[in-house]
Amino acid sequence: MNTEYAMHLEIVTPDKKVFQGEVSEATFPGALGAFQVLTNHAPIVSALGKGAVSFTTTEGKQSLQVEGGVVEVKQNTIVVLAEKVVD
Repeated sequence: MNTEYAMHLEIVTPDKKVFQGEVSEATFPGALGAFQVLTNHAPIVSALGKGAVSFTTTEGKQSLQVEGGVVEVKQNTIVVLAEKVVD
């Protein structure tokens, strides 16, 4: 694994898995404000508000709009349980 892209991100809705892959950073619309996660981030669980989840893969910056949910960060693994992803 490329250490620059050393975090694994999964974005899941009740219907399907929206994204799964390696990322170098990710930004989330936290319920109390946006926040960014980098490699070796401390463990965290946070509620998500409505807004953009953006992340950087080897193909570049990507972004998805979510309608809220929860994000968990633990040992360079990020799991987003989104209520809904808007196309």
